[in-house]
Amino acid sequence: MPNIKPISDLRNYTAVINEVRYGNRVYLTRNGHGQCAIIDMKELDELDKQKALYQLMNKLNEAEVSIREEGTVSAEALEAELGVRG
Repeated sequence: MPNIKPISDLRNYTAVINEVRYGNRVYLTRNGHGQCAIIDMKELDELDKQKALYQLMNKLNEAEVSIREEGTVSAEALEAELGVRG
């Protein structure tokens, strides 16, 4: 069950922070509406890694589609276009 508290509970910051654990976020509300969340740093790091992996996989999928639809360029053609001399 979500741990939801009014933002005014931050007056007792230590008590709120003590409730934050991996997998147990504390959601803060203002005037009954969600305002922010406090999460464990390890959980945040994992979320950042998952986001980066998702973005990488998305770019790889875009590249695969581009290869299927547009094809590739040979190494020789690329070198010629870049003006590289071997």
